[in-house]
Amino acid sequence: MNQALVALERVTHAYSGPPVLEGVTMRVDAGEFVGIVGPSGSGKSTLLRVLAGSLTPVAGTVTRTGPSRIGYVPQVETVNWDFPVTVSEVVTMSRTSGRWLPWSSKAEQAEVATVLDRLGLGGLGRRHIRELSGGQQQRVFIARALLRQASLLLLDEPTSGVDVRTRHDVLHLLDDLNADGLAIVLTTHDLNGIAAHLPRLVCLNREVIADGAPRAVITPDVLERTYGARMEVIEHAGMPVVFEGGRHHEDATGTVAPVIDIREGAR
Repeated sequence: MNQALVALERVTHAYSGPPVLEGVTMRVDAGEFVGIVGPSGSGKSTLLRVLAGSLTPVAGTVTRTGPSRIGYVPQVETVNWDFPVTVSEVVTMSRTSGRWLPWSSKAEQAEVATVLDRLGLGGLGRRHIRELSGGQQQRVFIARALLRQASLLLLDEPTSGVDVRTRHDVLHLLDDLNADGLAIVLTTHDLNGIAAHLPRLVCLNREVIADGAPRAVITPDVLERTYGARMEVIEHAGMPVVFEGGRHHEDATGTVAPVIDIREGAR
């Protein structure tokens, strides 16, 4: 078994009402690629924030191993894009915590340029962040994590509201980063377009309903306990495909997702 970057043991969290998370036990090992699925209000975003360390649970324990750095990518819709800042400045901010100097060194500028080039954002460093597309904005936050040399990347609905091509590009980028050793945990509503093609899935509805490989987790029984509705599951091209109400389970854009195979060697 790989080294655990973060482990939760019977974690419970609540805000001002009933628990949002209750008795959650899970771990994220170095180099893993994990998807978290569940209905709206199931605690997915809260779980990410507990993993990130920005929320302290009201009960249970969170154990972190080693000096791991964590990068967090929020939902695009939750960010104020009117803040007057450029792409390079947003990325550089990941290095300036606790510093008074508002500028970066030439060495840091070169590092930022290298990271932006790697993520297909070369030449956009001086562009205002609000001028970018949704997919490009996601890449800027991923660039922040890479500049911090994060060992764990957490993404909240990274393909929400984007078109199929952008989703395809983001997933393959994440797959490449994971192949380089970066552990990744993402939340998603998209069972067919994303979740079915990840190595490990966690089905969440306040508590962990199931945790394992997609073929073991995406079953009618597990999905009914997770979403509160019966769904049909068939196998296509060796992967589970979910039907809800006699049709494919749709993604956040309302379209049926094509098969996107991000397994090793598939491009």
